[in-house]
Amino acid sequence: MKCPIDGNTLVLSDRTGIEIDYCPECRGVWLDRGELDKIIERSLTAPPPPAQQTAPYPTRYDGHGSKHGSQSRHDNNDGQNGRRRGGWLGDLFD
Repeated sequence: MKCPIDGNTLVLSDRTGIEIDYCPECRGVWLDRGELDKIIERSLTAPPPPAQQTAPYPTRYDGHGSKHGSQSRHDNNDGQNGRRRGGWLGDLFD
């Protein structure tokens, strides 16, 4: 099958039982008949991800009894570690 945008041959990929045709050049994604319905059905029936629980950080002190700032100098990404949070739908296109 050819890409409708640039005419390159599409590559078939099977991700968790869903067939995806994609163009390696323009990165366009196409689904066969019924594949979008599978994605929608799975998104509605998928259990919600467990709540992420983190322990509170202890208060830090320098050696002289004064507090450091409340923000760590390494805490600039709100705990996302460079990736967006996502379930199986986010993993579908990785």
